[in-house]
Amino acid sequence: MRLAFFASGGGSNVGAILDAIDAGALRAEPVLLISDRPGCGALARAEARGLPTEVIAPLSDETHFSDALLDALARAEADTVALAGYLRKIPAPVVWAFRDRILNVHPSLLPAFGGTGWYGRRVHQGVLDAGCRVSGATVHLVDDQYDTGPIVLQEAVRVQPDDTAETLAARVLAVEHRLFPDALALLADGRLRVADGRVSLLSTPPSAP
Repeated sequence: MRLAFFASGGGSNVGAILDAIDAGALRAEPVLLISDRPGCGALARAEARGLPTEVIAPLSDETHFSDALLDALARAEADTVALAGYLRKIPAPVVWAFRDRILNVHPSLLPAFGGTGWYGRRVHQGVLDAGCRVSGATVHLVDDQYDTGPIVLQEAVRVQPDDTAETLAARVLAVEHRLFPDALALLADGRLRVADGRVSLLSTPPSAP
């Protein structure tokens, strides 16, 4: 697996995935980090680990934006993309070029608290405002809509009576750091099967023909 990252923020999930690679828990070669935000923490984190980076800001012409992303991924010879806190919708041509090879992590138990506008602190405050007893994290394959692709892994996080959006976010983030590398490892090991919009997890990789 030749893995590219898209990130907009601090990049803690990027760090968790790189740590999993270094530990041998994920068989992948990190090849590129793309961000839409110059100066974001994810860029600094990647550069400190020697990972090539590019800043590609969204363009008014989506075709040109798609072409810029696809060109960068092609030059890096990436075959898989991890959306690690990337706050832009992925253009459809990129989704189709990497069909079932783009994974995203979301800080809720999708489909709850997902879709347009649901990201970061808003998700956790929404969980608290709704009186939910449980939240969690989801890793899913990416389609051309927000947070609607087939679910790969989920893990619940119990909401505590005294939680704030910040304390809940911290516990959910710790789960993300474990769940995202695990989901990528399933993909790298050939243990994901996608059919009819659902993911099946195989106990062993399919045998070679």
